[in-house]
Amino acid sequence: MASHRKSRTPGTRVAGIRTPALATAALTSVALLSQTATAAPSDDGRPSLEEVEKKVGDLYRQAESATEKYNAAKEKTAKQRKQVDTLLDDVAKRTQKLNDAREELGSFAAAQYRTGAGVPDTATFLLADTPQDIFDQRQVMDRMTGRQKEAVDDYVTQQSETMRKRQEATESLQTLTETQGDLKTAKATVQKKLTDARELMAKLTAEEKARLAAIEKKKQQEAARKAAELAEQQKAQEKAAAAAQQDSGTSAGSPSGSSGSTTSPSTDSSYTTKAEKALAFARAQIGKPYVWGATGPGSYDCSGLTQAAWKAAGVTVPRTTYDQVNAGTTVPVSQALPGDLVFFYDDVTHVGIYIGNGMMIHAPKPGTYVREESIYYDGESSIHSVVRPA
Repeated sequence: MASHRKSRTPGTRVAGIRTPALATAALTSVALLSQTATAAPSDDGRPSLEEVEKKVGDLYRQAESATEKYNAAKEKTAKQRKQVDTLLDDVAKRTQKLNDAREELGSFAAAQYRTGAGVPDTATFLLADTPQDIFDQRQVMDRMTGRQKEAVDDYVTQQSETMRKRQEATESLQTLTETQGDLKTAKATVQKKLTDARELMAKLTAEEKARLAAIEKKKQQEAARKAAELAEQQKAQEKAAAAAQQDSGTSAGSPSGSSGSTTSPSTDSSYTTKAEKALAFARAQIGKPYVWGATGPGSYDCSGLTQAAWKAAGVTVPRTTYDQVNAGTTVPVSQALPGDLVFFYDDVTHVGIYIGNGMMIHAPKPGTYVREESIYYDGESSIHSVVRPA
């Protein structure tokens, strides 16, 4: 995903070689001209590369945000559809029971007709269509005894319950319709943002695309440097924790990891085992395409991948980034362990699974594939939080 930070200004040092003094001024002029061509809009009103990079990055971010809304609406739609199906099935069964009760009352009416007893009352009762009608005609039951009253009670109960379930099903259908509308809107938003990003990139010349690729490569190098720094920091913390544990004598007299909250997660064998399974699954998906809304097995979006990875470890995490970020214990980035989920951006619209040494496996964006990458791929400020899901 494109960074939102400005690229660094080119200097006067080329490929690590110190230039002759006489050439310095000329090279400085060339660098300044190159910087101007990159940062400033062209004479024909076209945006600069920096503007294009930022715009494309924003569009992909917006598409990913819409994707998570789509995922949430899709999951909600599935649950509501199941609920509606259950309600409709229940209504059908209750309707059949109501019909059976009506037939039984009809048999009493027929018997009364043959004997000439109670025909008007029973006939009137059978014409009742609402609970209020039935309530108003309860006096009919005063002239009925035994099995007749049981049949009427059963009919009243079945009719009331059937009407209640029909109303519940109607309301659920309305809610389902609204959620399907949200699903349709989110889908349209994703498609529009991706189309806009592709069209913007298509307007670039071959030279501009090459320069944009150079900017991206520089960003990746910076991200790799930051990842290496984090790896060194974590190694130092592990050594310090091990030394402190040895000095306190806890390693010989107590279970591993019981000396404190800071070091216990790293020595939790249960978590380590689950994390290894989740990471093994994630690694097996490397090279598969990012497809928004996908949960595997042939393709994934970011949260679809992390959900599937932890499912392979026997741990259920929610579908969307919005819910996954709350499905565990938040830890500092410096204490991230392999298997932890790393979330990005203020609106929590991207997630990857940490593999150690400042690196993660994630499904980046449309047009890319599941891959290993520095957690600083879009800058240090893009990291929202780290969550331990199990």
